[in-house]
Amino acid sequence: MADTRPIIVEIRNVFKSYRRGSQVVPVLQDITFDIPEGEFLALMGPSGSGKSTLLNLIAGIDKADSGAIRVGGVDITTLSETELAAWRATSVGFIFQFYNLIPVLTAFENVELPLLLTGLSRRQRREHVATALAAVSLSDRVDHYPSQLSGGQQQRVAIARAVVTDPTILVADEPTGDLDRRSAEEILELMERLVHEVGKTIIMVTHDPRAAGKAHIIKQLEKGVLNDHVLSQNPL
Repeated sequence: MADTRPIIVEIRNVFKSYRRGSQVVPVLQDITFDIPEGEFLALMGPSGSGKSTLLNLIAGIDKADSGAIRVGGVDITTLSETELAAWRATSVGFIFQFYNLIPVLTAFENVELPLLLTGLSRRQRREHVATALAAVSLSDRVDHYPSQLSGGQQQRVAIARAVVTDPTILVADEPTGDLDRRSAEEILELMERLVHEVGKTIIMVTHDPRAAGKAHIIKQLEKGVLNDHVLSQNPL
């Protein structure tokens, strides 16, 4: 049965390299693929394969040497740094391995941070934060600081922060890499719910086959080249 979902991410003939002194080191070579809306996609590959670089390009953190990347119809490869920053603030939710929470802020204040860049009123921000924290089952921890939360709870705060602006895509870089197995399973189940119940699009980099197994599609990178063989784990 053909997939009729709209395409949310289009990647066309993307190349990326870095310089080490006078040497040019290729990282990504002619990457082309699409991601439908509401997809849960995992990028796998050995260290140095280019998967985190590809994630950063999709998220507008880094720029490709050539090629095009469109997210929600916007060709982000043509945006200036100022335009990219504004685009990221509303279009991308970030989930990191080490949570990146600010220790002197409460769970509520950490989740509210991205909203301070918007034109929402204080009351509207409170409503958005309350909804996001309820979605990750942390309504009873709004006044707790990161040091008062478990690793799994901190990652759930980070996920609430990632979704509070209702972004076009969520990008997750090793989101379970610093968690014990039980906490990792809880985070992955939460991410699955965001896809199935809310319709979020998640692009996840992971080394963990168990984490990748939760994704609908696994794409494998080897030395900067995307393998033609795509493993489909959980078809919709």
